[in-house]
Amino acid sequence: MKLGILSDSHDNLPALARIVERFNAKNVDLVLHAGDFVSPFTAVPLSKLRAPLVGVFGNNDGDRLYLTRRFEGIGPLHPGYHVFEIDGLRVVLMHEPKSIDALVTSDAYDLIVYGHTHEVDVRPGRPAVVNPGEACGWLTGRSTAVLFNTQTMTGEVFEP
Repeated sequence: MKLGILSDSHDNLPALARIVERFNAKNVDLVLHAGDFVSPFTAVPLSKLRAPLVGVFGNNDGDRLYLTRRFEGIGPLHPGYHVFEIDGLRVVLMHEPKSIDALVTSDAYDLIVYGHTHEVDVRPGRPAVVNPGEACGWLTGRSTAVLFNTQTMTGEVFEP
């Protein structure tokens, strides 16, 4: 299974549109967003995804009710963290990397996805750990996202 992973889009609509184009071109099966969409209008470029989206709220997502409403038909947005299973893997998706080291050593998850730091962190294996950096590029000057392969448990960082 191919996953598209992004975080911290912070209203950069052109960057989101380019990331969506790349995810669609690579035929990802599912998109994970690790929070900080910020404004409900980020649903506009993300509505062009050909794959479903699963997201969590970040610390800068203010109008969560309207964000939830705007993402109807695109994918669910979860408060806090979200634990689910895909392709036989137990996944935790969160914004802030609370207790990240404990999660890594717990053997409870096969894939740990987080955001918040705006810094890329891609660790292959089991558990694989992915922070795709910042989709927006506002802090680092690099807009980044990750293509993740659940068979090889590896992620490829790209700049759209």
